[in-house]
Amino acid sequence: MLWFVYVLNFLDRQLMSILAKPIQDSLHVTDSQLGMIGGFYFALFYCFIAIPVGWLADRTNRVAVLSLACAIWSAATVACGLSRTYGQFAFSRMSVGFGEAGGVPPSYAIISDYFPPERRGTALGLYNLGPPVGAALGIAFGAAIAAAFDWRHAFVVLGVIGIVTALVLPMIVREPRRGGMDGVDAKTPPRKPPFWATLKMFFSRPTLVLAALGSGATQFVTYGLGNFTTLFLMREKGMALSQVAVWYALVVGIGMSAGIFVSGRVIDRFRRRSKAVYAIAPVISLTLAIPFYLGFVWAPTWPLALAFLIGPTFLNYFYLSSSVALVQEEVRPEERVMSGALLLLVMNFIGLGLGPTYVGAASDFFRASHPHNSLQMALYTLVPFYGLAIALFLWLGRVFAREKA
Repeated sequence: MLWFVYVLNFLDRQLMSILAKPIQDSLHVTDSQLGMIGGFYFALFYCFIAIPVGWLADRTNRVAVLSLACAIWSAATVACGLSRTYGQFAFSRMSVGFGEAGGVPPSYAIISDYFPPERRGTALGLYNLGPPVGAALGIAFGAAIAAAFDWRHAFVVLGVIGIVTALVLPMIVREPRRGGMDGVDAKTPPRKPPFWATLKMFFSRPTLVLAALGSGATQFVTYGLGNFTTLFLMREKGMALSQVAVWYALVVGIGMSAGIFVSGRVIDRFRRRSKAVYAIAPVISLTLAIPFYLGFVWAPTWPLALAFLIGPTFLNYFYLSSSVALVQEEVRPEERVMSGALLLLVMNFIGLGLGPTYVGAASDFFRASHPHNSLQMALYTLVPFYGLAIALFLWLGRVFAREKA
């Protein structure tokens, strides 16, 4: 059930990028404006609202917080479909971010109280299949609905499904006891850490900060690419919306899902030997992803581009299971929601907030000199951010080595 809510969370979040071309034609917005709506405006609410929500969830019923958040972002998704101007649409997207801020951190903590440490990597890996499945379903059904009817119908239909899910969620998921899988005595009342103490703890721990920064640099690439992939394939590779609904959906659904699931299994297997796997797995996967990414951006036709894209969609997401499992392991049970929210704050503000905003602005910048392939030029400039992410995870690996020594 938590996974399904995450599917809806990511589906609603990605729907705008999937339907970027018809939205752009209907509301007459530029690439920069699209990048701001899908990036900075959305992340402004999504990232910073997550902190007070995390603090509240650590002190109250996490399932109730998640249910309310699902209802808010789903209602805002319906509002996106009813928007008639750029301003209305931008405000609705910010409202989606406001609701989605309460989606993931409570779920991380709930799962961590259902599974012991040696099984959390796989459990969180399965939960983190929500984004690829959500993205694939969004591409398939969002593009299909838009092609058959109108892009507005896709937002309304998916928003209504989310509202129904929010009502059903508390009937299925029960609130687990905090720390129940970590040897915390059931008779001991759960400690409620002060807000500022948890904040100070997180940002004073090099392992947590480096994991968050490395994840943010990776998300700069994944969100910068993801928010413009459909527009890139349609505008510069000649792909039709009906083809996007089938072929691009398959690449994302299979490639990303396999990457996230495999990464969870790898982490559980090698964590028994050393915590360094939390750093080594992202370093290896991101290094291998770079040549495939360059092939995708360069490819002269959309079938060849999609063939290359399989590589990055599989390899780009090893960081996610690594960073989430690391943070949940390194903090106390009563700090997990807040710490998960802080992880999301850092990595999503860098990646989700700045990645799409940067790519949209870069595309408009290159339009004068490269009018027919401005997005291609913008996507090439994301390669150095792969290098930055690899460097940060290598630094994290050195911290683990010093701790072990």
